[in-house]
Amino acid sequence: MARPVRRKSEFYSWEITVKVEEENYYHIYNRGNNRQKIFLEEENYLFFLNKLHSFFDPPGAEILAYCLMPNHFHLLVYPQKQIDFGNLMRSFSNSYVRSFNNRYRRSGHLYEDDYQPKLVDSEEYLTHLCRYIHLNPVKASLVNLPEDWLFSDYKQWISSSDNVTLRQALRDKLFGSAASYKEFVMNFEAERRVENKLEQYLFG
Repeated sequence: MARPVRRKSEFYSWEITVKVEEENYYHIYNRGNNRQKIFLEEENYLFFLNKLHSFFDPPGAEILAYCLMPNHFHLLVYPQKQIDFGNLMRSFSNSYVRSFNNRYRRSGHLYEDDYQPKLVDSEEYLTHLCRYIHLNPVKASLVNLPEDWLFSDYKQWISSSDNVTLRQALRDKLFGSAASYKEFVMNFEAERRVENKLEQYLFG
């Protein structure tokens, strides 16, 4: 097991126990302190996404799937080259928390705990994780269909655009097509059968 890397910030301490290596898939998750909301209005979601891409795109850490929920977020990340992921994530998170605190005249922690990158170590796990991420707002009764939630990339996953991205390439590798992925996501009964096992692995 990798030796924990401890880092301090003005908002919380980081203890990262997983070494993030290039050309692997990782699930990134965090939620609000005491499960409080980390997004209070649409502007917060959009600001978070803009920050996310400004920090992650240049170093080559591809965001292949995401869903932002009122009090937590999920990311599926694929580093294309070796980067200091812990420092990158810390800088990104601190930037959002600082802006959030300034915007709402608050101070202190926003997130409940340190984030931990979870290695996605099998194709089966990867397929179910994609569906799990995109079904979050449906299971929380925020929308009836995953495409109705504005703050995930599900619509991009089911798009048939000719402009093939890494996201769409992964989708086609795992599911064959946009239509096949949509059918897989909407198979709620199958999702329920694996949900408990998946959550136990993700959150331990």
